[in-house]
Amino acid sequence: IPGPDDYFVLKPKHSGFYSTSLAVLLAHLKVRHLILTGFAADICVLYTANDAYMRNFSLTVPSDCVASESEIKRKRALEHMRNLLKARVCLSASIR
Repeated sequence: IPGPDDYFVLKPKHSGFYSTSLAVLLAHLKVRHLILTGFAADICVLYTANDAYMRNFSLTVPSDCVASESEIKRKRALEHMRNLLKARVCLSASIR
């Protein structure tokens, strides 16, 4: 449950960056590394990861915290993020 000091961004399309204030908020907070989770790994998570990569964020994607309509779509998206976007793809338990 979000608390009174938590931030939120309304996302109208696939990427969390498209037509949102996310980039401005992250700059204000001096964030340089993102941990991306959610559904669908092959659509919203992937598009957000692409936009984050183009903005020079480093990325972590916990593979057990993303889902897709099929396992093959999830695996392909994780492979794309690992190989092309230089994301660290790992289990959530290994994130510190």
